[in-house]
Amino acid sequence: MYVNSSPAQFENLSFNKDINSEDLQLDQELMELPALTRPSLPASSVDNGIHLSPRPTSLAMQKSEELQKTLLGHRNERHLVILQDFPDPDALSCAWAYQLISQQYDIKCEIVYAGTLSHQENIALVKLTNLPAQRWTMQSLKSKDLSCYHGFVLIDNQGTTSQLLSAVQSYGVPLLVLVDHHSIQTEMKSEFTDIRPHVRATATIFTQYLQAGLLSLDSSINQHIKCATALMHGLRSDTNRLMQAQEEDFMAAAYLSKFYDAQLLNAILQANRSKRVMDVIERSLKNRIVQNNFSIAGVGYLRYDDRDAIPQAADFLVTEENVHTAVVYGIVHDEDDELEIVIGSLRTTKLTLDPDEFIKEAFGQDSAGRFFGGGRTGAGGFEIPMGFLSGGNENSAYAKMKWEVFDAQVKQKLLKLVNPKDNPIQS
Repeated sequence: MYVNSSPAQFENLSFNKDINSEDLQLDQELMELPALTRPSLPASSVDNGIHLSPRPTSLAMQKSEELQKTLLGHRNERHLVILQDFPDPDALSCAWAYQLISQQYDIKCEIVYAGTLSHQENIALVKLTNLPAQRWTMQSLKSKDLSCYHGFVLIDNQGTTSQLLSAVQSYGVPLLVLVDHHSIQTEMKSEFTDIRPHVRATATIFTQYLQAGLLSLDSSINQHIKCATALMHGLRSDTNRLMQAQEEDFMAAAYLSKFYDAQLLNAILQANRSKRVMDVIERSLKNRIVQNNFSIAGVGYLRYDDRDAIPQAADFLVTEENVHTAVVYGIVHDEDDELEIVIGSLRTTKLTLDPDEFIKEAFGQDSAGRFFGGGRTGAGGFEIPMGFLSGGNENSAYAKMKWEVFDAQVKQKLLKLVNPKDNPIQS
């Protein structure tokens, strides 16, 4: 039986405008409520007895209770959920789960990202489930009044991969919630923080929130079925089809299996690659160099909408014989904002290689102390703004020269770690 301490139990709460008395009132009401309880998963017969499947860990229960208290203290507010510029299934699904949880507390959430959806599976996920995510470009942001938001939320990122962060912070909008499974990238002060690098997917963390009772999924509600399907896709995606999953991830998948739509998930996974993505993969094959079982490939200039071809090329290169790690990178050009970024992806099957440490050591930090990239088990990525050198590509000779410089620089930084004896820049 699921015990869900739903916001309906708080309807008679009265909050004083005095801050101290408000906190005391909130604590008093919370103490009078039944605590979030661990839901009993289906029992199975073992040794003539009853064995209950593993439940959310004590840390998961503790964080669920903390998040419940945070949401209760922000009822009737409006929040902005900020995703990385190029959100993946893990980020998209968790943002949707957060939105549904927040609705229980009369909190309105808008899910936004500044980049684009270019991976065919991400596009299919949003279209087939009607996932409520919006693209806010830096140009459109200028016409928006951000003062109407009481706080913002970071999910599956820590602000280092979003162009929107600085604009939102400039309006004085506070960070209320931060939930991520990547290693700590930067110091961010948040009212509620749940960063668990040992968990393979943020979808696992949010599924544990659901299991703890923050939202009781109902298989008769279409929106719940689609959100469960999105979470299953996010969990599957970030655990390499569950091949890198741990116990918590498997238990989260087991819980979601009671609600998700297998046919809908299959339709999302069957989305075809575009010709442009295939062209980038072909370019990566042509340009790759292989040293010490590392495959490194620069793919030149890409349109902003084709950015997700880079990780797909890395996924392909790492399958080559005698290759355990692949790094693919290119210059992504956003014509709308005249912005250029060096974007790269790393994929590895080597258990002793930590993508987060490797990328941070290779590319370091910016002047504000933020790392240019990071990672998780088996995968990582980096984004390096080109700043003053952006644009000017109308002159093909100049564009070629600029690419050759960045290509050599990225290779040099990678090869210093892969094979310190090699140096692509000859003196």
